[in-house]
Amino acid sequence: MNVRAIRGLEARTRTKWEADGWEFVSQEQGTLRTELTFRRPKRPVPWKPLAVIGGVLVVAAIIIVVNVALAAGRDAAEPAASDAPSEVAAAEPEPTDEAEETPEPSAAPESVVLTAANNADLAALLTGPQDGPTVEAFASKYAGQTIEFDGSIGAMNTHEGYSTRYDILVPVGDYSETQSSGGPNFQFRDVNITSDLNLIGDVPNTIGVGTNLHIVARVGAYEPNSTLFLLEPVTTQVR
Repeated sequence: MNVRAIRGLEARTRTKWEADGWEFVSQEQGTLRTELTFRRPKRPVPWKPLAVIGGVLVVAAIIIVVNVALAAGRDAAEPAASDAPSEVAAAEPEPTDEAEETPEPSAAPESVVLTAANNADLAALLTGPQDGPTVEAFASKYAGQTIEFDGSIGAMNTHEGYSTRYDILVPVGDYSETQSSGGPNFQFRDVNITSDLNLIGDVPNTIGVGTNLHIVARVGAYEPNSTLFLLEPVTTQVR
């Protein structure tokens, strides 16, 4: 079993699952979350208690059959009941004017994906400055929530020398070498193209600088020194 924990809370998550009988195997640290792997051996079937329970059930079944047979014999020996109609009538429930109301289950709440159309703060962020108090305030207020917007790949570098993991700069709007549509410098950090970007729709053979994307991602940390606003991909679609 794989469990994701927010960075810094790995020990608490590991303690929780180990207390529940799971054995810790390994962990893989990501940008915002760490994936912990656990296993639990299959418990042996308690054959002895099951055999005891089965024996008890068999004995109970024999007792029931014997009692039914004895009761049938006693009924056959009793005189036939009188054909006179009984004067005692079963009481019928009185009709009620109030219809019984069956409560309907309440609908389960759905997590809201923030877009420029339904959230004024996100609309201002996507058209505002690259850094500053507005960007910091949004990152603090909406940390961990999901946002959706159109962006592109503005830059793409290998992460710390790895050949299959990248730091991807994601500016807002369509790719342009000369103009900026505003908004912060979003970044997917330490991601694998195949698994971490969660590509959907028509996936091309290659993606790179200049590829326009439709992005659904979780809000991560904002780094004032580098002016990078980290995001964790939920789904990514080439558009």
